[in-house]
Amino acid sequence: MGNIVAVVGRPNVGKSTFFNRLIKRREAIVDAVSGVTRDRHYGKTDWNGKEFSLIDTGGYVVGSDDVFEAEIDKQVELAIDEADAIIFMVDVESGVTGMDEDVAQLLRKVKKPVFLVVNKVDNNKRLEDAVEFYALGLGEYFAIASINGSGTGDLLDAVVEALPEKEEIEEDELPRFAVVGRPNAGKSSFINALIGEERYIVTDVAGTTRDSIDTKYNRFGFEFNLVDTAGIRRKSKVKEDLEFYSVMRSVRAIEHCDVCLVVLDATRGFDGQVQNIFWLAERNRKGIVILVNKWDLVEKDTKTAKEFEKHIREQIAPFTDVPIVFISVLNKQRIFKAIETAVEVYNNRSKRIKTSVLNETLLPIIENQPPPAYKGKFVKIKYIMQLPTPQPQFAFFCNLPQYVKDPYKRFLENKLRDMFDFNGVPISVYLRKK
Repeated sequence: MGNIVAVVGRPNVGKSTFFNRLIKRREAIVDAVSGVTRDRHYGKTDWNGKEFSLIDTGGYVVGSDDVFEAEIDKQVELAIDEADAIIFMVDVESGVTGMDEDVAQLLRKVKKPVFLVVNKVDNNKRLEDAVEFYALGLGEYFAIASINGSGTGDLLDAVVEALPEKEEIEEDELPRFAVVGRPNAGKSSFINALIGEERYIVTDVAGTTRDSIDTKYNRFGFEFNLVDTAGIRRKSKVKEDLEFYSVMRSVRAIEHCDVCLVVLDATRGFDGQVQNIFWLAERNRKGIVILVNKWDLVEKDTKTAKEFEKHIREQIAPFTDVPIVFISVLNKQRIFKAIETAVEVYNNRSKRIKTSVLNETLLPIIENQPPPAYKGKFVKIKYIMQLPTPQPQFAFFCNLPQYVKDPYKRFLENKLRDMFDFNGVPISVYLRKK
């Protein structure tokens, strides 16, 4: 399991600047995951080779300051429950405020690592002013200026040092399928229909499922874990503390599954929220199956399913090699097909292709259509191998890797997809110097 670090504090102390700085630093290497809301309040970063997820709790609160007073306490409590470490940010310009004292009071009782961070310390005078934060009773503090990054290195060293070593050992090595989507898309009903027992109370009130719950599933010769998650919600809806909770849970479920079953409500379509969930799964390199639920409620003529599918594929380009299954949980239509498809995707994701087979099938194609010459230099790809990673990654060894541009990488990816079935699985293609 990955570690989660939550950043808490009242508004305008610079949480987002700090957050963006960390995520951007990594964005140069890896696309930051803009998952939960349109704004980025969740991302992965790493420091000294240790990767963790960073959550900026401030991104979940809308409204005036008085609304905030109550909200912030809830959020801090949630962060305390869910995160592995907490960064509590305060602002040297405004000094210690009543709200800071409230938060500190909650954090003093915590058994988890808490880091008090005094932001906007960009000169010596302010360094002296920061001393008053000892009054919060949280011990030593870190003085930083998130705008230019000074002091963040020492802070991150300490945070990474304090993060618990996560057990990488799963009790059972069963495939994990996460059922994700917006509230009310029919996730719990889907799981009930599969298991055939009302294990989850399903009502039509959004957000009845609060936690992610694992269910071992063994039928028709398939055995795997089903992970049900609370619906991921839009920021404007995040009124209740549990929303933020469900967001954290869904993020966790996606990070730690093998295949994501993205359930969407056919009457609402493949909207922005569902797309966010899709890209969150794609960037985490998970297998993906899109399930269009409530298909029985849509007015249909002969072309509808085809058109609906075409629309989804346009939205998810260039990664269009994803299975889309139309289901109706209510009528139990194609529920089993959905699981069968997830199992196929799981197998595709764990597929290993022999080096000899890769080279025999792909090298002739590459010779026929080599990468375009760049400034008169010809790129020769000599050798291909699959890397020993949990998901499919391929290295193409050549003389001038720096001259191979994205369109050709996509060409290589498409050829891999044509030759070997990787339906539903993101593939990474790397060019390396031989």
